[in-house]
Order: sequence, then C-alpha cells, then structure tokens
Amino acid sequence: MDLTSGAPYWPLKNGLLGVYPSLRRDENCDVAIIGGGVTGALVAWHLAKTGQKVVLLDRREIGFGSTCASTALLLYELDTDLVDLATLIGKDEAFHAYLLCRDAINHIEDITRQLDDDCGFERRKSFYLASRNEDVDKLGQEFDLRREAGLKVEYFNRRAIESCSSLPHPAAILSHEAACIDAFRFAHKLLEAAVQRGVKVYDRTCVEKYEIGEHGITLQTNREAVITAKQVVFAVGYEAPEQLKQQVVELHSTYVALTEPLPSFEGWPNRSLLWETSRPYLYLRPTSDGRAMIGGEDIPFKNELARDKLLLKKTEVLLRRFRELFPAIDARLDYAWAGTFGATKDGLAYIGPTPEFPGAQFALGFGGNGITYSVIAAQIIRDAICGQENSDAHLFRFNR
Repeated sequence: MDLTSGAPYWPLKNGLLGVYPSLRRDENCDVAIIGGGVTGALVAWHLAKTGQKVVLLDRREIGFGSTCASTALLLYELDTDLVDLATLIGKDEAFHAYLLCRDAINHIEDITRQLDDDCGFERRKSFYLASRNEDVDKLGQEFDLRREAGLKVEYFNRRAIESCSSLPHPAAILSHEAACIDAFRFAHKLLEAAVQRGVKVYDRTCVEKYEIGEHGITLQTNREAVITAKQVVFAVGYEAPEQLKQQVVELHSTYVALTEPLPSFEGWPNRSLLWETSRPYLYLRPTSDGRAMIGGEDIPFKNELARDKLLLKKTEVLLRRFRELFPAIDARLDYAWAGTFGATKDGLAYIGPTPEFPGAQFALGFGGNGITYSVIAAQIIRDAICGQENSDAHLFRFNR
C-alpha cells in the first residue's frame, strides 16, 4: 500500500538523515522488528537499552511510511471523547487511558533530552473547539470529566474565545498539556541512538514469510536472506490489515495543506494546537519555521488512486477553512499531501500478542494520537519481551 502521496514536508525539510543498507545476509537476533517508522524506532530504542539483540527492517526507506506524512500533534486526547470512552470501558479505565497518553508526551520530551536533539519538540497548549452550538453542552461535560481525571484544563466560552482570537467557535477546552514534534527526525534520531547500542537496521527489505520453527521464528525476506528471531514485533501501522485476519481498524484518508511561512499569526491564540469536535475534524499546528499545517477533510479509504485524485480539491477546502478562521493572515499554499490512517471502535490502540502470529507482539498506534500510542506500545512490548508485567497492557489487548 502507498500510505502517502503528494509532497510530505518533513523529508524535504530534513533531507537525508540516515542511510541504511538492504539485508544481504542471514541474521540471528533476540527480537526482529518489522517497521521502521516512529513506532518501530521507539520499540528498538527501548529494547536496545535492555541489552536485547535487535534487528529492524522496513520495506521502504526508514521513515517513509506514515511517519513522513504525520502532522505530529502530540495530544493526550483520543479521537473518542472522554465522556464517550467512559461509557464504553468505565470511567476509571477511561481516565487511565487519557492519563497514559498525557504521560507519553512527557516521556517523549524526556527521550529527546537523552538523544541530545530536540527533534522539533515544542510544548504547546491546545484548544478543543466546539464546532457547533449543539456541541457546547457535551463539551461542558467533557471539561468536567477531564478536570475530575486530574488534567490541567480551562473552559472558554464564546466571549473568552473572541477576546484572544478570531475563532468563531462557541466554546472550547484549553489544555495545558500538549506538544508537537518532527516525527520523521525523531524516528531517525531514535534509530541513530539504537544503532550505537548494537541494533542493526535494514531498509528496502520486505518480509514475505513468517514461520515458527524449532530454532525460533524465521522471517523469509525478498532479499534471499533469512532472519531468525526469538520474538518478533510488528510495527507496521496502517498496513496491519494486510497481516491480520481480525478486523481491528477502519482505514481513512486524510489531507494536509502546508502554507508558506506566515507574515503573522494574527487571530491564532498563542499559536496553540487546534482541533474540533466535529467528526471528521479540522486540525492545525504551527511549524518551527513559521508555517501553518492544516489537516482534515477525512474520508473512508477505498484505494490510493481514489484518495490521490481528491488531493487538489481537499487542499482548496482546507485553505478556505483556514482563511475563514484567520481572515487577517495572508496564507499561501506551499506543499500538500494525502495519507492513510486507521481508526478503532473505541479510539484505543491495539498492542500485544494475537493468536494469528505466535511469538509476535503488535504495536498498532491507530487513531489521531498515534505517536503517543507508540510510546505506550514500546513500554508495554519492552516489558513483555523482558518477562515483566505491565499493568497498562490490558487496555490495548486484542479481542477486548
């Protein structure tokens, strides 16, 4: 599957951050990781610190799947509101899921300090905006529940929003615990550090067969080379439906417009991250070089051709919506791209083993906050491989 199209910004901005060979000879390892995006990189980094012998491979060049197209808003919110998640899984478990995602943002910041590269990490506030008057009552319930969970939030009515922005929304929740990052750079820097601890990385290498044998798990590749591992981690993201019989995700197409550097941010409250209650929702973030990244206009995924044919039309809609929100900003398009992502029935990721692949762990950070889920997945899978109990694993199990 082609996960992206158009001109994703991050590889253009960063250039060639790492060069890895394709697999040329058989390898033996403790853990083989399939997938070299930010999820696989986080798993490799965590496992390398435990002393595991790790081999990571990707069918593309490293970071050129979903990671290169990510808008990389780091929000603790799921695509499922806390009030709805509490109904689905109970209030205590819903609180726990949201707090785990909040803590994951803190962990990402800590990792960037250990990498000695901030990877574009910036602390930001975020506004969750009521798209319509009809959404205001539920947003109030959402605010009350978030505050009860211990999250640092403020409620903004229409007058408060008008006093600090040009946004027309009737209400909003301001969160103090959000951030953004360059996910492409983050993945490369994680692997750079992991390689220094002995991790072997191969790109342009595709796994064609998965077999259980007396000496472990055998991965036959398209390079006429075999990897034998004690355990395997699938960090293949939105390509997981190709491996799994169990339907755990619905695929969608999303679109992103990136402006030229803006002459001002007039009307944009404190350059905060912005997203809406409507589904699908509009989402916005600034970049470190003064641009606006505008995402949304999601539709159900059919195929790559159908997704890509709509890129121009969807980009025009995104720019028009931005100008409606910020009429004083002269926004001009520079880049645009489309991507594919997955959504689950409850907004929670799928992390852990499944009977379809004995000896394997899956790290599938579906939803709008995939990077925070990737952090949680790396911790859960590290503990599972090291034989340690993780009290969070049950939230993200298969067959839940």
